Amino acid sequence: MKRSCLLPASVIALLLISSVAWAFEGPLQVRNRFPLFLHADAPYLESASTGSSFSAGLSHASVFMQKTSPDWSVNLDLEVSELILRYRKEIPDLFELGIEIPLLSFNSGFMDSMLNSYHNTFGFPDYGRSSRPENSFLYELRKNGALIIKGRGGDIGIGDIRISAKKKLLLDDPVVGVKAEIEIPTGDAKKGFGNGSADAGLSLLIDKRLSERIMSYLNIGLVIPGGLKAEQKIRLREFLHASAGIEAALWKDFSLLGQITLQGSPFPKTEIGSLDRPAVLLTLGGRYTPGRHGIEFSLTEDPNTAGAPDVAFNLAYTIKLK
Repeated sequence: MKRSCLLPASVIALLLISSVAWAFEGPLQVRNRFPLFLHADAPYLESASTGSSFSAGLSHASVFMQKTSPDWSVNLDLEVSELILRYRKEIPDLFELGIEIPLLSFNSGFMDSMLNSYHNTFGFPDYGRSSRPENSFLYELRKNGALIIKGRGGDIGIGDIRISAKKKLLLDDPVVGVKAEIEIPTGDAKKGFGNGSADAGLSLLIDKRLSERIMSYLNIGLVIPGGLKAEQKIRLREFLHASAGIEAALWKDFSLLGQITLQGSPFPKTEIGSLDRPAVLLTLGGRYTPGRHGIEFSLTEDPNTAGAPDVAFNLAYTIKLK
């Protein structure tokens, strides 16, 4: 009797499991926190789908770059903390409007000892970090000896506010959308919190389901930054960017995510390879989404050692709005 009941129960359980509709919440919205690129409408991977939500994301990144060329001098040894608030409102059958407000902090930090041990243990290059005192602060950009940006340790300020509009073009699989955005120069450019000019961007967004539990994301876009208006005015140039990612729904409320973002440099040619080469950000993380609320965490690395933080830790909370 028990065996005869076990078989129907097993079949029912399998049917219930297979009928679960795996929900995908989109990629990790991690942008480049490299101080010189951060305010040139730094791109991040985004889903083509639209919706209403509010999120608060906290990121902490370690940055080190000391490079010179005949014309340019870049001296960065700092940690960057960013709290970014995002609000999105879907206008049914039309588009999604969004606003992002970043709050930034530049400081000497606490990660140097950990990173030095990591580099020494695995024999990785430290880019000269060990030549400076641990947890010291340096943020300075010069051209032809003249100061452009001078950041100060412990400074906190608002960054450039971003306003966006997203429209879905195709609703089925794949979902295809387009996003236009503008960054308003609300950050103090002389202290490194903004670039002093409005920036504009346009991106094509594609979501493609690969299986019942795996979704892929692809973005391709162009950014047209305004000039850098700090102690001196520097003309910035247009750049392309591309991002791709995978979201794997392992359980009903938990997903693993991996993604990569590439962006060109917005600066004119500096003859500093670490500033002229494309920046690459590799991010791995997870997301727990019980109901309307979601918590995500991730780690971002700089595999190309150019135009990106050495490492960044990211944590975000999101709530879907009705």
